[in-house]
Parts: sequence; structure tokens; C-alpha cells
Amino acid sequence: MAEELRRYIRTQTHADEAEVVNRLLQESSLDPEVKTSISDQATLLVEGCRKRSQEAGTLDAFLQEFGLSNKEGVALMCLAEALLRVPDEATADQLIAEKIRSGDWGSHQSASSSRFVNASVWGLMLTGRVVALGSETTEDTGSWVQTLTRKLGEPVVRRAILQALRIMGGQYVLGRTIKEAIRKGRAANRPGTRFSFDMLGEGARTASDAQRYFDAYAEAIRVLADANAGDDIIRADGISIKLSALHPRYAFSQYDRVMSELLPRVKQLATMARAGGLSLTIDAEESERLDISLDLFEALARDPDLSDWDGLGFVLQAYQKRAVVTCDWLIALARETDRRLMVRLVKGAYWDREIKHGQELGLPDYPVFTRKSNTDLSYQVCAAKLLSAPGAVFPQFATHNAHTVSMVKALAQDNTDFEFQRLHGMGHLLYAQLSKSDASTPIRVYAPVGNHKDLLPYLVRRLLENGANSSFVNRFLDESVPASELNRDPIDQVLAVSQRRHPKIPLPRQLYAQESAPWLNALGFDLNDPSVVKDLLLRLTSPRQGTEARPIIGGQSVTSELSPVINPASGETVGFVASAGQEEQDKAIELAVSAQPRWDLRGAHHRAECLERAAELLEAQIPELMGVIVSEAGRTLEDALSEVREAIDFCRYYAQQARENFSNPIKLPGPTGELNALSLQGRGVFVCISPWNFPMAIFMGQVSAALVTGNAVIAKPAEQTPLIAFEAVKLLHEAGIPEDILHLLPGGKSVGAALVADDRIAGVAFTGSTETAKRINRQLASRDGAIIPLIAETGGLNVMLVDATALPEQVVDDVIVSAFQSAGQRCSALRVLYLQEDIADTVIDMLHGATHELNVGNPMELRTDVGPVIDVEAQQLIQEHTNKMRRKGRLLSEASLDPNLTNGHFVAPQIYEIDRLGQLEREVFGPILHIIRYKKSELRDVLADIKASGYGLTLGIHSRIDGFAQTVFDNTQVGNTYINRNTVGAVVGVNPFGGQGLSGTGPKAGGPHYLYRFVSEKTRTDNVVAKGGNTDLFTLSEG
Repeated sequence: MAEELRRYIRTQTHADEAEVVNRLLQESSLDPEVKTSISDQATLLVEGCRKRSQEAGTLDAFLQEFGLSNKEGVALMCLAEALLRVPDEATADQLIAEKIRSGDWGSHQSASSSRFVNASVWGLMLTGRVVALGSETTEDTGSWVQTLTRKLGEPVVRRAILQALRIMGGQYVLGRTIKEAIRKGRAANRPGTRFSFDMLGEGARTASDAQRYFDAYAEAIRVLADANAGDDIIRADGISIKLSALHPRYAFSQYDRVMSELLPRVKQLATMARAGGLSLTIDAEESERLDISLDLFEALARDPDLSDWDGLGFVLQAYQKRAVVTCDWLIALARETDRRLMVRLVKGAYWDREIKHGQELGLPDYPVFTRKSNTDLSYQVCAAKLLSAPGAVFPQFATHNAHTVSMVKALAQDNTDFEFQRLHGMGHLLYAQLSKSDASTPIRVYAPVGNHKDLLPYLVRRLLENGANSSFVNRFLDESVPASELNRDPIDQVLAVSQRRHPKIPLPRQLYAQESAPWLNALGFDLNDPSVVKDLLLRLTSPRQGTEARPIIGGQSVTSELSPVINPASGETVGFVASAGQEEQDKAIELAVSAQPRWDLRGAHHRAECLERAAELLEAQIPELMGVIVSEAGRTLEDALSEVREAIDFCRYYAQQARENFSNPIKLPGPTGELNALSLQGRGVFVCISPWNFPMAIFMGQVSAALVTGNAVIAKPAEQTPLIAFEAVKLLHEAGIPEDILHLLPGGKSVGAALVADDRIAGVAFTGSTETAKRINRQLASRDGAIIPLIAETGGLNVMLVDATALPEQVVDDVIVSAFQSAGQRCSALRVLYLQEDIADTVIDMLHGATHELNVGNPMELRTDVGPVIDVEAQQLIQEHTNKMRRKGRLLSEASLDPNLTNGHFVAPQIYEIDRLGQLEREVFGPILHIIRYKKSELRDVLADIKASGYGLTLGIHSRIDGFAQTVFDNTQVGNTYINRNTVGAVVGVNPFGGQGLSGTGPKAGGPHYLYRFVSEKTRTDNVVAKGGNTDLFTLSEG
């Protein structure tokens, strides 16, 4: 039964929201009278709380006054999240000054019933005493905070804010140590209150992080066990653990490592909890981790060493569409293993991230509901199921919502074998009011333990979860909101709207549907779903040795001498290629020149339809195309998937751009009696020279742009990756591109040089090295005949600047991806990381550990993070550079390289520290990162060095100070700047890609101006008077 339910759970991950909600409506068992009673009881609860609002906790008051619906609340959150982590006082002062200037603080003066919120919710506490604000300050309500800051200075206010944050931290972190938390918890809550303790902190990035969290959990269990005097595990305190904190690679792609390394660690903690008479609960995380979490949880539940222990717990998120069937699975698992499981039911804390993640991946649907009312309905159905299986589960209802509390009480009826849970620092007033009418209701407090510096990421998640306008917590003390409005029945709310999903949250694939020239987001695959991955790998087959890439001229493959195509990961032959000779080149150009005018006259609509058909064909063959890319280019599965999706996006985006902007002549103004129009037409025959690092995406981007604008194309792929280009050209012909318009000429540098030199060529699109682009430019300039355009996207000495306000964990995540994904073989890859010296050691330590967690190996395996470099020549060039760096720089970290990887061209990711940017003469195309420390006072010099390099492709910035990011952006000449994210993975139509200076000519690929470079302009002026008079003028009315 449990196994069958697991399979069903996977089918529901991205299920249609309307279908899921309709099933939930059918499963809901509340009759109208009960629903009315629940709302009435909830209203009484809210009204009772409002009468005691002076007892509200600080966070309740904070949320009421500074919600996330105003810029002041957002400014405070940004300030709070960064400030406790900033070691540099000057940077902290800059952060404070910026956030203070950003808000209308006067509008909040005396608005709250909380004195703390009014005077100092975010920092106006000096040495523990509230600053007195005189009338001369409060009269100027629009700027009293700015005035105070000017009078006292940022350093004084900084100390005040830090003091305030420590005070706020005391409200939400029960203790810095588990012993302190136990002592404070007993003193601050009514007798009989239960606790579930959690160690504050983000997920582990390194093995040392994971060990530190393990030690903290183990110590907490030992202390709790010593303090546990009873023998009732339900009444005893417990521990909540985050699996991502206990393993730095907690993901499905690392399944074998997780089950062999993490499972024993968790079992060890569970064994300790069992021995101490405590419960241990697996906390909830992002949706893509649910499946592997269930595997791990099931292994614990079936472990005979834990069979006589009813303290194993699981957190179930109601906002996931899988919640109800996961609830069924938990009950079935408990019955099959003859044990009782603890199940904590929550709404869910990562909703905004889940929506964005689904959009980025192009998933069929979201894993979570798009309406809060749907989540509430899911919670209700899950609650009913949990309460109906008392022998299998002990239900734990985590909520701060009065309606949810009343609903659970109504469903339970006389059943008292459950408990409510609340976060420490939140919901105190609600449950105090509930206890007045029902003192026997058991309540457990979820209590974070740790240092204040680890508080804010946790607190911000809680605020994002509870601070939105629609949230009960944000409004339940607000007298202007009727209590009855807060307590509407979820079923009634679901039925009150015509659409089950939220109309302002489009399906991931419809993300761009509302653009002026809309296009369909390319289909993605969920690589965290075992069933999806299994089907994908069955279709993802590498090319066989019989695979051949020959010149395609006029639709016909040309027979000539074959050379092997080598898999860079194994050295094996995966196919063969025939290079185009001079005769083939001449014939292709001749056919293209002859056919191009007819193709141009077909019009943009027809050409766009061909590209859209090509996109559909590509989408139908994603796994097969991925297999070719992985085999001949050595790209990982994740990279190959994103590349095919990018190729699809190019086709659809350029089709819509052409349809929107190239279909009809542009009417121009002029004197009466004269018609003026501007027409755009293809230039002629374009040569498209594409690289091996994106052999499908860039190839298709260049070719589709040239085709849709009315040009014929001679496509010359990189000599290392002809197989995928061969497949792409066949597919484009199948989609309706005429065979004499698109030709494929594989070969080496001599083929490209000959094509560029031919006077019949009307334009060149090139992606590759700066040196080759310069050579092409000189060659074009020396030709006889017309001056033709060169569209070149070249390399970059790409840098990222990190200041002291940046979140180190996010920096490390983004640096690892930016520098080492695709083995560093991206034009956009990060080459130089500038770290403000105040945080450099911390970030470097984390980078060192994270680098050692990378898997270098076979790109056909999902677990592989870094595949091979393209060939032995590339490997040797990188080796020469690293030898130089070992002499002139300092090696900080080097990933492990499996000694069995002897047949492929592998390079271990490495990090070196250097003194200045000038030590790097050119881009090194591989997984090598360089780090430079800088002082805050040296920023101007850093920006000057970046400019002096001459490159300008991508730039990363990590900072919580908008002014810092703007200063860097304004003072650098770089094509793509990314703030607080990684620097790779530009999305078509979203992040148009292309550089400046030595990094390219522009315009940006995947942007609204790119196609114009492929066309010429013709103006038509017609003097209509000469053909019989100005009828428009003569027929004007007298009105």
C-alpha cells in the first residue's frame, strides 16, 4: 500500500491545480452548520485577543505596523538580515544610512500600540534606554529618523540598531544554548508547555558545516534527555532537525551519498533521542527535496533498531499539491511498520521561492498551490485524515490562525490526542486566549536555539510566510479589519472565485504570455523526480559509432572522407564528421545566393511559423538531443537540458520578434501628398560560426535569427561538436526551412576562413575567442566589395564584487555555480572574485569546503557537477595557467579528481588568490577561479582595474546596499550585470546576452535589438500627387 502511494505521490508533484482542488472539495467533510460554528468560534477568539492586545508579543506588533506591504517594512528586513553579519563598521554605517533614507518613517510615528515598535522597533535603543524624541523632532514627522541619524551619526545609530536586534532576537530565539533555552522556556510559558527545539542556521555548504550541526543536535539531545524526568514521549520535549544542515549535498542528484552518509547520521541522532525518551522530527524543506526525504524517513521507520519508538516525526507542508496523498502514505507506513508516527502539519514556508523555481525550470505546473485558500483547504483535509488515524499518527497542528485552531477543534470533537504548535515569539496571545476556554489543550512551542547572527534568515522566512497582506498573523490585531473577515471558511473562499489557480500567477510555461510579443517558455524536466529522470535516461542515448555529420548542401548529405568525433569524457569515438571542401563551399554559397531573395519575399509571418514548428520538433526530442550534447561536448545532464531549452526559446522568441517588428513596412511622416515607409529586408547570405561550449543553443540562436530576418545561412559549427549541428539542420529543414536556404558546412578553421573571405557573403555571426573575432574583423575589412556586419560575442575576464553586507552562504552558492558549472567553459563564467577583506577569510573557508564537495566525472551521470574540458589542447592550456598560478599566486582550494578518470580531459576546479587583476593577461577557459581581496576604500581602484582590462561581458555584485550596486553598475562598461545571484544562465528575452569592448560587438543575443543587425533598411517615398492629385487633401471636410 505504502509503495503504491509513493508512486502516486510522484504523479501529483506538478498536478493541475484545478483538478487537485476539486478533489479536495470532494474530500472535505464539514457540513454547513459546523463551518458556521468554526467561523463563530474563531471570531470569538480574535475578539478576545484584541481585548488583550497590550499583551501581544513584539513581532505581532511589528507585523501589524511594518508589514511587507510598505517600503519601510522591506527596508527594515533588508537592514536586519544584513546588519548582524557585517563585520566592517563603515559598510554597516553605509547600509544604515541608505535604509533610513528610503522610508517614510513619520507615517509610522505613534501608530502602533507597542511602545517598543513606536520608538525603537528597529534600533532606536541606546544602552537599553529608549531615545526620547522631543517635539522639535516629532513635529517633522517626515524626517525625524533622518534627523536623529544626522545628529547622532551612523556609528551611534549602528550600535543602537545592533542592541535593538539583540533585544528582538531574544523575543524569537529562546536561548543561545540548549540549556539556556530550556531554562527560559520553562520560565516564560505556562506549566505543561512542550517544546521542540531547533538549531538555528542555514543549510550546510561544507562537511565541517554538517559536522558542526550534527554536534549541536547531538548535544541538544543529550541535554534534553538528562532533563527528561517522565516516560511519556508525547509530553516530553523533542528536537527538530533539518536534513540539509546535516549534509552539504542533500539533493536527489546525490542520492547514493545521501543514503550512505546522511542516513547513518540521522539514525544515530534518532537512536540517541529514542534512548532519552524524546521525539525527533524531520523538518520540512524545499519541494524538490520531498521525495528523497520520504525515502530517508521510510528507512528510519522500517529500521528494526527503532521499531519500539513512537518519537519519529515528519513535517507535512499543506501548500504542496502532494500533501493529502503524502498524508495517506504516512498513515499507511505507520500501519505497515506497526508504529505510531508524529506528524506536524504546517502551511509551508518557501512559497515564493517555489513559484520562481517552477517558472525558471519551465515545469508543467507548480508543486504548490497558487492561492492561499487552496492551501487552507488542503490543511483542513489533511487535518481530518490525521485525526481519523489516532493509532497510526499523533497529529501536531502548527498554526497561528484562529480559524485553523477552531477548525481542528471541531474536527477533533472529543478526541484530545493531538497538540497545537506555535513558533516561539509568535502566536502567544492566540493560545493564551484559547487556554482561557480550554486549559487542557496541549501546546508545543517550536523554539530556535542559537546565536543572534543566525536568527535573521530564519526570522525573515517567518515574516515572509506570515507578513503578507493576506496573512492572518498580519491582520488579526488590526481593529480596522472585521474579525469575521479573517475567519472566512476556506471552502467558501475557494468556491467564491471562478478560477482555481491565481490568475496573476501564470503557469510556468505561460510566463511570457502577457508580453507584447508573447512566447511560450520552453518545456523543462524535473531532475529531482526519480520517475522523470528514469524516463529521461531511457531516451537519452549517446550517438552510436555509425552516427555521421556530413555537409548538408541543398538538403543533401555530401559524401567525403570521415574523421572521428571524440567524447571528451571517455576518449571514445561517438560518431564521424566529414569536412566541407572548397567545392562544397562554393556550391552552398551559390545555392544560398540564388534562393535568398525568394525567401526574403515569403515574409516574416511565414518564416516565424517555420521557427515555431522547429521549436515544437526540438521540444519533442529534448532527451535525444541532450544525449548528443553530453556525448560530444561533455556537458552535464543539467547543462544539456538547459541548452536545448535555450535553443527552443531562441526559436520562439525570434519568431515573435520578427512577427511583431518585421511583418509590415513602418509608416513614416511627411508632407501631404507624399507616402513614406521604411522596410526591413534580409541582407543576403549570412555565415554563422558557432562554438563548441554551447553547440546547440548558440548554433540555433545565430541560425534562427538570420533565417527569420530573411537571410540564407551557411552554418559552420565548431569542429569538436558537429553531430548536434547536423541534427539541428535536419530538424530545421523538417520544420519548413527551404533546403537551398540553410546549408551545413562542418570543418576546421580553414572552412570558416574561406567562407568569411568570400565576397558573396553579406554578414557574419560569430561566437568564440576575442583573438578569432579580431582576425575575422581584419579579414572582412580587407575584402573587396560591400562592407558587411560582423556580430561577435567573445570572451570575458568576468568579475564579481562582494562587499561586507553580502550573505556568505548565498555568495558561496553563486560563486560555485558561476565559476565551475560547465567546467568553467562558459563565456559568462566567473574568473575573478573580489572579496572585501573584512569577510574574505569567512567566504574563502566556505568556498574551500564547497569546492571539495563537487563531483568531477562522467557527465552522463546525474550526480556529476563538473564534466571534462573539451579536448587535450584546452586541458594543456589550463594546465599551463595553473602552473603559473602556483608560482605567482596562492592555491586556496582544489577539488578532488578521481584517479580513474584517465581517458577523458578532466581538470579539477581550483581557486587561487592573486594580488591584482593585471596578473591575468587573458581569459582562461576552464574551472579556475581567482580571488582578490580589497579594502572598502579601494573600490575606485578596483573599478579602474576592471575597466582597464578591456573586457566587459558579465559582472556580478553581491551586496545589500543598493547604492554600492548602483555605483559599480554606473562605473563599469559591462554587457550583463547580475546582482545577488550567479552570473551564468542568461535567459532568452529576459537577460539579453552580449558584451562590450573586447567582449563583443553587440547587439545582445536573445534581446529586442538583435534581429535588426541581420537586416538592411529601404525607404520608399511616393509622390502620389504626380499620379493624379492629392485626393486626401481635396476631400477634407469643413469640420
